[in-house]
Amino acid sequence: MERVYKTMRNAGALNITVGIIVTVIGLAAGIMSIVNGAVLLKRKSEITF
Repeated sequence: MERVYKTMRNAGALNITVGIIVTVIGLAAGIMSIVNGAVLLKRKSEITF
């Protein structure tokens, strides 16, 4: 029975770790998108087709 609890503890710790990593990557991607969008809007007048 103790083995099951250890397995559940390890799975829970792994899920928390993966969740934190995904959150950090998502936050970084969101910030980069906002910055790139702001640069595009700033240079809108320089773009010609």
